Amino acid sequence: MSIRIVRLGSPRAADEGLRIGTVRRPPRGVPKAEFASRDFYDVWLPNLSPSAELVAQAQAATSPADWRNFERKFRAEMNEGEASKVLDLLAALSKGSDFSVGCYCEDENRCHRTILRQLLGERGALIK
Repeated sequence: MSIRIVRLGSPRAADEGLRIGTVRRPPRGVPKAEFASRDFYDVWLPNLSPSAELVAQAQAATSPADWRNFERKFRAEMNEGEASKVLDLLAALSKGSDFSVGCYCEDENRCHRTILRQLLGERGALIK
């Protein structure tokens, strides 16, 4: 049992389980009824995505310092309120279920899902 960190829209792994979309917006031009069949996500959980302000900051990041600043602010968002509780829940569920969380970004190293991977790991999640 574990969590996979995935790129939404990529082919699913056989043992991936439920796919959770941690994105601010649904995929453009895709009917809601086709989100799962097109390998985007089964369930949408936008409260684990960066705020609109931070999405813009991440997209504008051109240097390692810019990215570190985004990471610091995103971590702060995720470590308070409902997001923190959801991360705790997912970490606990990873010990008894297979599921995945993901985002659309092509490069995981410049995507909030890398930070989610770290935050989940810090909470004791089992990560593939």
